[in-house]
Amino acid sequence: MAKGFSLIELMVVVAVAAVLAGVSYPVFTSIINADRLSSQADELVSSLQFARSEAIRRNARVSVCGSADGATCGGAWNNVLTVVQADGTVLRVQNVKLPVQVSSSAARITYRADGLAATAVNTTITACIPTTRPAENQRRVSLASVARVASVRFNGSGACP
Repeated sequence: MAKGFSLIELMVVVAVAAVLAGVSYPVFTSIINADRLSSQADELVSSLQFARSEAIRRNARVSVCGSADGATCGGAWNNVLTVVQADGTVLRVQNVKLPVQVSSSAARITYRADGLAATAVNTTITACIPTTRPAENQRRVSLASVARVASVRFNGSGACP
């Protein structure tokens, strides 16, 4: 008596596996993109909290800003820098990983030596992926008050600012 699978049984199993993979792919893409956005938003919140604590510790103004080259403030938010304003010392560099795009309504967010934000409240840094998966394709990190940071999900309809 022969043991094993017939060719027909094997083809049915492969067809079912292909259908399941095709159905689950969009769900996995959505989960991965949502995780990328949440991770970048958490890093932005971390940078802002770090800048606030360093401003208090150093008794100096400390800023979080975008950087095109990873060494100086200015340009696109390809990198997120935390810098001491007085001498330009870079305390932390965070690289923005593709496909995430980061932009802001301000060139920099600055904390004074007392830990309060010198930048206007409601200044926003947006992490975004230009996709409709997930529907909430943006995470907006903003100064909710002069010392508190908030992160919210936002439906950008697949577009980035």
